[in-house]
Amino acid sequence: MRRLYTLSILLLLSWGISAQNSYDLVIVGGNPGGIMAAIAAAREGKTSVILERTSHVGGLPVNGLGATDIATRQATTGLFSEFTSRVKQYYIDRYGDKSQQVKDCSDGFHFEPLVAAHVYKQMLEEHKDKINVFLLRQFDAEDKNISLRDGHIESIRILNRETGQNETYFGKIFIDATYEGDLGAAAGVPFRVGRESREEFGEPGAGRTYEYWKSLPAEGSTGQADNAVQAYNYRLCLTDDPAKRIAFPKPKSYNRKEYVSLIEDVWTGRNTQRVMAEVTDEMMEENRRHIAGGNRSKLPGDSWGIWKLSSLVKLPNRKADGNNQHAAFLSTDLPEENWPWPTSSWEWRDKFAERLRDYTLGLFWFAQNDSELPEHFRKEISQWGLAKDEYEDNGYFPRQVYVREGRRFEGVYFFTAKDALPVSPGKRPPLHSGSVTASHYALDSHAARKRETGRVHLDGFISYPTAVYTVPLGVILPRKVDNLLLPVPVSGSHIGFSTLRMEPCWMALGQAAGITASLAIDRKTSVRAVDIAILQDILIREKATLIYYRDVRPEDKDFPMVQYLGLRGYLNEWDADLQKVVDEATLRNWEKLCGFKLKAISGKTLRGETLKEIFNIRQ
Repeated sequence: MRRLYTLSILLLLSWGISAQNSYDLVIVGGNPGGIMAAIAAAREGKTSVILERTSHVGGLPVNGLGATDIATRQATTGLFSEFTSRVKQYYIDRYGDKSQQVKDCSDGFHFEPLVAAHVYKQMLEEHKDKINVFLLRQFDAEDKNISLRDGHIESIRILNRETGQNETYFGKIFIDATYEGDLGAAAGVPFRVGRESREEFGEPGAGRTYEYWKSLPAEGSTGQADNAVQAYNYRLCLTDDPAKRIAFPKPKSYNRKEYVSLIEDVWTGRNTQRVMAEVTDEMMEENRRHIAGGNRSKLPGDSWGIWKLSSLVKLPNRKADGNNQHAAFLSTDLPEENWPWPTSSWEWRDKFAERLRDYTLGLFWFAQNDSELPEHFRKEISQWGLAKDEYEDNGYFPRQVYVREGRRFEGVYFFTAKDALPVSPGKRPPLHSGSVTASHYALDSHAARKRETGRVHLDGFISYPTAVYTVPLGVILPRKVDNLLLPVPVSGSHIGFSTLRMEPCWMALGQAAGITASLAIDRKTSVRAVDIAILQDILIREKATLIYYRDVRPEDKDFPMVQYLGLRGYLNEWDADLQKVVDEATLRNWEKLCGFKLKAISGKTLRGETLKEIFNIRQ
C-alpha cells in the first residue's frame, strides 16, 4: 500500500513538473525572430516560453546593431513595422516630435541599444499572460537534451545557468530561434556549414573569392567550396560625446603584434576599395609624406581616424553603430578564428567571445595610443569611446557576438542567390506563391580569411545588389521533423543566406513561424501540412507584406486584395497600377487565371475595379 502511495505521489509530482513547463510553443533563443514568433502566436491565443541563454532578450538589436540593415524599408512590414513605429514613438514621447533624436532615429530604423531593449520588453509585456521569458537558459546541441519520437519533438532539456540544474520543457511546437541552429541540429535536421562552390548553384561570389569591395572576382578566385565561415565581430555602440564617453581599456591579453600591419596601412593609405587598382607605389609614398605634414590621407578610397577601423552609422543622442570597416585589411572582424563556432560547444564559444572582445578593445587601444601611428590620427580616434549608458553591467561592451552565419539547414525550400536576383534587368526576382514575407538586402558576406601575403583583397568579402524578393515558407520548414520551425537558421546556401540573415527578415519569418505553429496546433497537423493560404490571409490581416508593390502600402484599403491576387499570379510587375485602365492582353490573362468571363471592358475599366471583381468572387 505504501509503495502504491509513493508511486502515486511521484506520478503527481511528475505531472506537475510537466504541466508547469508545458507550453504551446517552446522557443529556444530570445532574439527578435524568437520574440516575434511568441508575439504572433500570442495574438492567435497560444502560450509560449522563450528560453534565452544570456541575461537579456533582443539579440543583436539590443547589442549594438542599431542601424537596421534593409535596402527597401517598405519591403518588410508586419511586426517589424510595429517595432520601428514604437522606436520612433519612444523618441517622440521622450524628446518631442521636432527633436534631433526623432530626426536621427530615421523613422525608427536607427536606435540606441537601450531603446531596442525597451521596445522589445514593451511588446512582450503586452502579452505577459501568454508569454513567459526565462533568462540564462542554455540549450546544448546534444542527443541527451532532446526527446524525439517518430519525427516529433516531445521535450527538450535546458541548463539553468544560474542554478546549474537541468530543466525539461514540453511543447506542441518547438522553434529554433538561435543564431547557431543548435535545436535543429539536435533534432537531426540536415545542415551545412561553410561555402558552396560556384558550380553547385551558379551563384556570384560563391566559394573562395577575392574581390575589391563591390567589384567582380579577381585573380586567385577559384570558386571552390570550403569550410570557411564569414567573420564575426561585435556591433559597438560608440559616442564622441565627452560627457558620455568611456575610453577603450587596454585588455590584459593585449598583443601589439596583432595590429602592427595597421601602421603601414595608415601611413600609405592602402585599402581594399576598387580604386586601389589604379594606385601606384609612388602615390602611396606621396601619401606618406602628405600625412607626415600633419594632413589626413588623400589616397583614393582611404578613410581616416575611427573610420579606418570601423564604419559608423549615426544614432540618436550622439551615438553610432560601429560595424567593421569594409575597405580595411584590419578591422573589428576576426576571420578564420570563428570557423568552429557554428558547431562548437558553448564552452568554446564563450572563450572565443572573450578572445574577440579583447581583440576588439586592443585594436582601438592600439589605434589611440601606439606611437608609430601618426599623432593626429591617434588624436582623432581618441575622440571616440564606448557609451557609458549602454551595457553598464558588462563593462559598456556588447553582450553578444555578431554571429553572421551559423548552421544553414536543408529544409523544404533551399534559398539561393537566384531567389534574390532579377530574372532580367528591371524585372523582379522569381515570385514565390508560398511567400510569407518580402525582403531586400544585398548578397553580402564578410571576410572568411585573414590578410594573405601578396593579396590585395580579403577572401570572401563580397557584395552584390539584389531586388526586393519574396521568401517562401519552406525556408523555415524542416523536411522530417513535424513540430519544429527554423525562422533564424533558415534553409539556404551561403550566398542565399547572406541576404536573408538580417534582423527585419528574421522578425518577419518569426511572425510567420508563430502563426504557422498556431495553425498546426489548431488543426492537429504537422507544420508542413499547414494551409499556406490561411497562413497568408492572417499575415496580410496583420499588415505583413508578402509581395512588395511600389504603389500599394499596408495601410491602403486595397492592400489585402493586391496581396491576395499578387500571390496568385495576377500582378507580376513592380506596380499594381490600380488607377490605370486594363488593356486587352491583361484582361484576357486575368480571365484565364480566374476561369470566368469578367464584366470589365478593355481600355475603359480600371485595373483596380477589374481586380475587385475577381477578388470578390475568389474570396
